[in-house]
Amino acid sequence: MNVLVTGGAGYIGSHTAKALAGAGYAPVVVDNLSNGHEWAVKWGPFERGDLSDARWVADVVRRHRVEAVVHFAASAYVGESMTQPRKYFHNNTVNTLQLLDVMVDAGVRSIVFSSTCATYGMPQRLPLDETHPQSPVNPYGESKLAVERILHWYGRAYGIGWVALRYFNAAGADPDGEIGEVHDPETHLIPLVIGAALGEVGPVGVFGTDYPTPDGTAIRDYIHVMDLADAHLRALEYLARGGESVALNLGTGEGHSVRAVIEAVESAAGRPVPRVDSPRRAGDPPSLVANAARAREVLGWTPRYPELRTIVEHAWRWHTRGTR
Repeated sequence: MNVLVTGGAGYIGSHTAKALAGAGYAPVVVDNLSNGHEWAVKWGPFERGDLSDARWVADVVRRHRVEAVVHFAASAYVGESMTQPRKYFHNNTVNTLQLLDVMVDAGVRSIVFSSTCATYGMPQRLPLDETHPQSPVNPYGESKLAVERILHWYGRAYGIGWVALRYFNAAGADPDGEIGEVHDPETHLIPLVIGAALGEVGPVGVFGTDYPTPDGTAIRDYIHVMDLADAHLRALEYLARGGESVALNLGTGEGHSVRAVIEAVESAAGRPVPRVDSPRRAGDPPSLVANAARAREVLGWTPRYPELRTIVEHAWRWHTRGTR
């Protein structure tokens, strides 16, 4: 099966392309390289272009005889979305709508969509399951929720089968060391802490030390990127078997504080990490932890690398490749 992987030169997309290729699929990567990296495209053909060009996307789908889509391409910085909502609704919502129109016209009827726990907004209860109200507090989450709603109605009207995967904090790197996490700017905690340990950036900021958590710092559910890739593969196979459209959380069900992440990096690095305590950031909840039981039930998915120590060690090896 030829699978269109939009945003396949990015962090999660490239790891998923590897998982697809390993399972016998042919990933066709589409990326405009605004955030992705051409060196991360190692499996299958690469088509450079933008989803805003519907005619070009339709040509790619036709030439490669695409049979299914895994859709990652999006803008994904929460803070930026607050100041540039126009960018987020165009890139994330409008472009996805055009992609779905191309699929409908081409007879492609399966899509796995990269959604987010940001669609839930501030948690009313923990751990978060799929029945939790969806009330985003930023344009990024709102743009993703809009796509989930569009998927529902396109499924009913046009027979599109879909799985929306709402994941929590993607982390880690390919255990084989072939690809890993590189963002510009970098906003994810683990690579920022690793950068501080290596002296490549200044002290890592600890935003908030007075949360109602055991050590006063915010808690998040970190999920290994290859476990995310495996879930996308399983979702694709689920749709191929005729599974009903569904939205699913992806997480380990275990939360780890900012201080715990710093300690894990210090253990992997064998050196202290410089840090600076700062006030809380507006809109940051004290804790975000997933209930991913439904993904286990529907997809038979279980994280292979659930431990923070393993996630950090894989990330450390990637970021220090060739230097240790």
